[in-house]
Amino acid sequence: MPQANLLPKPKMSVLQIIFMSFGFLGIQFGFALQNGNTSRILRSFGADVEQLPMFWIVAPLVGMIVQPIIGHYSDRTWNKLGRRKPYFLVGAILSSIALVILPNSSLLTSVLPVLWMGAGMVMIMDASFNVSMEPFRALVADNLPEYQIQMVGCDWICLADGRGMQKVHLRSKV
Repeated sequence: MPQANLLPKPKMSVLQIIFMSFGFLGIQFGFALQNGNTSRILRSFGADVEQLPMFWIVAPLVGMIVQPIIGHYSDRTWNKLGRRKPYFLVGAILSSIALVILPNSSLLTSVLPVLWMGAGMVMIMDASFNVSMEPFRALVADNLPEYQIQMVGCDWICLADGRGMQKVHLRSKV
């Protein structure tokens, strides 16, 4: 495959790296909302405590399937929105829809049993988060020179990940 980028990547300022990391913050908000509330929501729909691990195994399995596929296609996508933005957009829209529908799955019982609807929304939610997360990781490698990825890029990403989870969990305690 010919090398697409012959010029060295320009050094990014810390502020540019922080702005690039905000996507991770938002994705972690979604993951934290899912982790903090899904069991309670599924229990309110009638899931037994013994059934909850079966619901939770779905998320990593979906991630194992979705992430390589999205990574493959996001590396090969070029359109007027750019290389990674279509995945951010689709992931954000689907995540938002799933976050709204999951707690309200009982309203859709005419379509499917409520537990099936809840489990389906958990799968869609997790897949949507992964649709956004994988291109964000690739965006860091696309934009930062190698020495900045190792020195600064990963630090800000980890900070955004951690702060996103922390904020949601602290707010849910209030």
